Amino acid sequence: MKRVTGIGGIFFHARDPAALQAWYKKHLGIDVQSWGGAAFDWVDDAGNPVKGTTAWSIGKAGGDQFAPSTSTFMVNYRVADLDALLQALRDEGCHVLEKADDSEYGKFGWVMDPEGNKVELWEPPATTS
Repeated sequence: MKRVTGIGGIFFHARDPAALQAWYKKHLGIDVQSWGGAAFDWVDDAGNPVKGTTAWSIGKAGGDQFAPSTSTFMVNYRVADLDALLQALRDEGCHVLEKADDSEYGKFGWVMDPEGNKVELWEPPATTS
């Protein structure tokens, strides 16, 4: 079973999100949007669009989005089969959080790494053509 297929997003907390967002916009050229982040569409070596986007977002410190972790960041990894991966992680003795979400944005599940960081696993929604 293929496990992680890419990075879906990088999320971190800041004491002053607006100031940090402005810094990244000014100094690194990240197109920070009103929702507090940016979406990086994937391209091939020639710059042609390919299917996929990586989200990048700065939120206010002190929220519970990353709980039970106390880290200031969380990485979202794209996966092909969330249910199978979560079961495999449980079978391997990993600390898989019981909560899971299934929405128009896809399926989400979480596991804690050995250092106490919350890791988000995301199965994008099926596409219809």
